[in-house]
Amino acid sequence: MSKRLAGSSAPTRRTVLQAAAHVRLDGSTVEACHSLAALRVERPERIIERILEAAATTPDGIVATDGDGTLWSGDVGDDLFFAMLDAGTIEPVAAKAFVREAEAHAIDASGSPVDVVWRLHRAFEAGAFPEERFFELMAWSFAGWSRARIAAFARAVVTKGGVDARLHPELQQVLAAVKRAGIEIFVVSASPRAVVEAAAHVAGIERDHVVASDALWDGDTMRAEVDRPIPYAAGKVRALERRVGRRPLYAAFGDSAFDLAMLSAARVPVAIRPKPRLVERAHELPALVVAEPPA
Repeated sequence: MSKRLAGSSAPTRRTVLQAAAHVRLDGSTVEACHSLAALRVERPERIIERILEAAATTPDGIVATDGDGTLWSGDVGDDLFFAMLDAGTIEPVAAKAFVREAEAHAIDASGSPVDVVWRLHRAFEAGAFPEERFFELMAWSFAGWSRARIAAFARAVVTKGGVDARLHPELQQVLAAVKRAGIEIFVVSASPRAVVEAAAHVAGIERDHVVASDALWDGDTMRAEVDRPIPYAAGKVRALERRVGRRPLYAAFGDSAFDLAMLSAARVPVAIRPKPRLVERAHELPALVVAEPPA
């Protein structure tokens, strides 16, 4: 049962159903839909009010948002990864590292580098390759490339993928008001840094306010190694603190259970079009609300 804050309105049937429309209705998610009906749905205007109230009482705080599925629909990390595979642009240093990953997890490492990566991806999809490890692999998959080459490729992926049309308007409304109030906004994502920076720029958030997965570098050349820890699940809070210190977190926005730790650290935790696993675990965070999407 969610707590109701003073001054907030009860959810209407319409707002609950709008939010529920973003949860798949199948046998595994019926319980999630019941949980969603118990979540409080708040209009963006009320969320803005609550953030500004927090800022008025505690100075020097920030706002943080997940990227994929939250700030924009879809997954720009996947967009980048599949564009790399379509182009076949895998450098030898990355190809060798992919083979090592395959062999370490008893996956067939024969054939072309693209063949090996597709097998790794299928194993990941089947649950036979660790999820966090796969996100780390995605972070260094452009090993052998320069920073400028990766950035240009990522910008092209974001443009081709139409990220500008994928931004969630209910969150954009909140972040625009937060920005006008002079509050810093950070994007925290497990997707590779180059593509998160490119997508965040479209959303009006610059690269120095992006916390994302990154590789290690030899000068201007990416290595086939990840910079740990990546901002994944509970690691999102640690990565954000590593970037900004222990500044107050006025609000956090997320769409999945992997965002729960970051949402729990915020004074105003907000789900944006939540996925079933987050809805199922919403009871762990009674203060969680769902931002009302457009009609």
